Amino acid sequence: MLANISEQLIQNMQNVRLAVFDVDGVLTDGKLNFLPDGSEIKNFNTLDGLGIKMLQQAGIKTAIITGRSSPQVEKRANSLGIHYLYQGREDKLTALKELWSDTGFTPDNTAYIGDDLPDLAAIRAVVFGATVNGGHDFVRQHADWCTTRLAGQGAGREFCETILAAQQKLDAIWAEYL
Repeated sequence: MLANISEQLIQNMQNVRLAVFDVDGVLTDGKLNFLPDGSEIKNFNTLDGLGIKMLQQAGIKTAIITGRSSPQVEKRANSLGIHYLYQGREDKLTALKELWSDTGFTPDNTAYIGDDLPDLAAIRAVVFGATVNGGHDFVRQHADWCTTRLAGQGAGREFCETILAAQQKLDAIWAEYL
């Protein structure tokens, strides 16, 4: 799982105590679906949900910072036990700095995954900044790492498992399912 990842990046991931997720384009496929009444539909992948639960099981706090606001995101965050939720925050870095101020986490123990230009400053500000396969090319150039899976198809899970593998916690979590 850690093939083609530098020793320095693995060492950086060992410090992660907070994992932050963008929603549209990471935990969803990025498509915006509206019903005739104007309500929105979001499709989340259960692979990502279990990955988030695995991080939490390993003692890593989780957060969502998203530029849009929707009751679906709040419901999903609550169902997963996401610790911190910041919606309607187009300036992701400012929201991330507020999260650090509110919680005591720092750039040196935070991982962030996003897919597009509004995420880029946050991706560059943390110890492990990731993007998704299919994310914006400019973001991919500046991220520490890119998933092989697509957004909404397990990219979030891959991010979670990569952190857990770097911390040598993944095998023990998987073993609980044997």
